[in-house]
This record gives sequence, structure tokens and C-alpha cells, in this order.
Amino acid sequence: MGIRTCVVGATGYAGVEACRLVLGHPELELAMATDRKEAGTRLDDVYPSLAGACDVVLSLPEPDAIAAAADVAFLAVPHTASLALTPELLARGVHVIDLSADYRLHDPAVYEAWYATPHTSPELLAQTVYGLPELFRGGLSELAARRAAGEAVLVAVPGCYPTATALAAAPALSAGLAMGDLVIADAISGVSGAGRGCNARTHFCHANESVEAYGVAKHRHTPEIEQTLSEVAEREVSVVFTPHLAPLTRGLLSTVYLEAAPDVTVEDVQAAYERAYADEPLVTTLPAGSMPATASVAATARAQVGVTLDARRRRTIIASCAIDNLGKGAAAQAVQCANIVLGLPETAGLLAPAPLI
Repeated sequence: MGIRTCVVGATGYAGVEACRLVLGHPELELAMATDRKEAGTRLDDVYPSLAGACDVVLSLPEPDAIAAAADVAFLAVPHTASLALTPELLARGVHVIDLSADYRLHDPAVYEAWYATPHTSPELLAQTVYGLPELFRGGLSELAARRAAGEAVLVAVPGCYPTATALAAAPALSAGLAMGDLVIADAISGVSGAGRGCNARTHFCHANESVEAYGVAKHRHTPEIEQTLSEVAEREVSVVFTPHLAPLTRGLLSTVYLEAAPDVTVEDVQAAYERAYADEPLVTTLPAGSMPATASVAATARAQVGVTLDARRRRTIIASCAIDNLGKGAAAQAVQCANIVLGLPETAGLLAPAPLI
């Protein structure tokens, strides 16, 4: 028997990916999975690919039932749903790994401005750790100590766009290679990033054979990216962020542009990125002259980063990061955070490479 685990919102794309990872994890046990619309249905009836690997029957996300069945809960739910559930689970001693946006932003006023809803448990924000291990592993280790002391803890798992954008920009900012207060980020995501529910933009007939920008100058991940990069740079950073939808099932590529400090060379930039991720088991800095591709990290917990310096005119550092939007951008990162908090090897259940074809 492993550590008892519940996945809330198990029929969404991030939720079922979390279920898949838990089912293959050496230390976690999928004790419960919930979905309001599919309660009473077997999970493998919704996703036949799980037949033979899972016999869990979906149930309603009731806090008492979750607390009786599980020690840790992954919340793969839309924003506001976690606001209703997380305080109840913590009060019952359940550790929460929240994939929603509800506890990512430190300032509740910023959350309310961008998500147009009141934050009903701002008192939890001070005890929440933003779950991007490569940048905030210290905070996750502190949560592990608090969990070991008997406290129920909360991790806010980053969004997919903020994850890739932060991993692309952070080494240049933390090493002092970039100047100014502006980061420009262009990012492209597969259609699964929009969730399981279909709309006009994600309908096959609209998305196929087409790439489009959306949420321009107003995407809700913008303040999350600014918060992360400002912490890394130790100064206020503004972000111009433009997401794009591409006809991919899964995958995400974020390319960032930063003004290089005087006298910085391409060798300086490459060396800084190699140092930053040298000891990171799930992030690889590609050799000089190479840039990442989404296919190289598909269906994995891994990220690949490539960087160069355009010295022609404005001396711009250009860095790209490829992740799987459901993997390192959601469920796999959630498992990575859970591993740290639960005192398990950080990469447990996460080391499989991308499919070869």
C-alpha cells in the first residue's frame, strides 16, 4: 500500500494525467478520484486507455470522504473550485497539491482583479508555496518539514505558460545578464491546454491547420509570470505576454526576449543557463546553437531550454523552453512537488523519456 492519494477533477485532461502518473508511481496509491458530472462511473469507462490499470469508481468531491480516503489530494479543478475545497481539506489534515490558479498569486487583490472573483481564504496565501521546484525548492523543502511535523500543507502548482516562461527567463535574470524591467514572452500551446470542454476556438474545425494569438494583453497568466520573474530578478519586472493556440494535442513552447546587459557575450549566456540547470534532473540546457522542440518532451515531466544572444542591434537574449503542457506544465509538476513535500525522491515516477515517435 502506498501513500493514499485522491485526484479531484479526475476526468479533465490534467486530472486524468495526474491519475495516470499516480497509477505508475512507486509510492503513491490512487485511492480515490472525483468528478461531479461522472460520479458513479468507473474512471476507465471515461478513459478506456486505463482499462486493466484502474478500477476506481468516480465519486463526488466531498471533504469528509476525501479525508477518510486520502492523505494527499491533487486538485485539478477550475479557479474558484479550489477556494471552496482547499480550506476544508487542510482543516481535515489532507495535504493539498492545487493545480488551479486560486493560491498562486501572493496578493489577493491581484487575484481578484484578474479573475474577477473575491478571494475567500487569503489567510492561506502566506503559508502556500509556489510549486516550481527549480526556482523555489527551498520553500517546498520547508513544507516537507512542516508536513513531517504534522501540519497539512498547500502547494500552488504553476500554470503551464508561467512554468515554461519562467524556466526560459530565470537564469538570465538571476545571473544579472539582463537589464531593464521588461520581458517579452511569446508562447504557443497545444489545444489540450484549454481543457476537456470544447468551445468555438478549440473545436477541431477551427483549430486545425491554424495558429492564432488569443488573450492578447489580458491573459490571466500575466501577473503570475510577473510575480515569479520579479522574485527571481529581485526587482519589479513587467511582462508583455502573448499566448498562441496551435493545432497540437499537447505541448508548449515559450520564447522570451530580454535586453542584454553591456558586454555580455553569447558564451556568458550559455554558461549561465548551463550552471542554472546543471543539477536539475528534469530540466536540460541544450548545447549552444540548439533550440528545443515540443516533441522532445511530449508526455513527460521534462523541460528543455535553449538560449542565444542576438548582438545585431538591441543586443537581445533569446531563450526558449519546451514543456508538455499537461506534464511539466501541470500534472507531472504537481507530482514532482508532491514527491518533495512527502519526503520521496523528487523524480519518483517521472523519469520516463518522451516517446520516440
